[in-house]
Amino acid sequence: MNEQIRAREVRLVGPQGEQVGIVSLDQALQLAADVDLDLVEVAPMARPPVCKLMDYGKYKYEAALKAREARRNQQQTVIKEMKLRLKIDTHDYETKKGHVLRFLKAGDKVKVTIMFRGREQSRPEMGKRLLERLASDVEEFGLVESMPRLDGRNMIMVMAPHRAKQTPAAAKAEAEAEAAEAPAAVE
Repeated sequence: MNEQIRAREVRLVGPQGEQVGIVSLDQALQLAADVDLDLVEVAPMARPPVCKLMDYGKYKYEAALKAREARRNQQQTVIKEMKLRLKIDTHDYETKKGHVLRFLKAGDKVKVTIMFRGREQSRPEMGKRLLERLASDVEEFGLVESMPRLDGRNMIMVMAPHRAKQTPAAAKAEAEAEAAEAPAAVE
């Protein structure tokens, strides 16, 4: 930028993108000073290097705005974990299934882990059946991203929400609406 450019000649591009041509560095710096703009090197590897007349501060500000906007539209992937045991009772299973449903509705991925102890380790097919049952119970809200697999003493399955159905913001708004209705129903 400006005096940091070391080439003797540069290919100059005007403020509106028009080609000025190949000029000496001193002449390019004088043109930049005349129109109160900066001389910015945009293609340093070209022969001769390409420089453009622009307001560098404004350029950096607009680039920062674009980056901030891109970050705002970016969606963070959150993985929630639900741990089960092989000998889970029916009510406990329903409670855990409700948690998994809530996570999927909120747009989060869910890692379901079954922990095996002692003799349970010799029956991984029972754990696989339990995970498949859970997957079929919540299939309208999420899909299995990673099939059940044995990892040491644990069996792991990852579920992801259906993306087309609901965005996390809409799911959060819906959950808040349901929570607001719940106390009114009690009265």
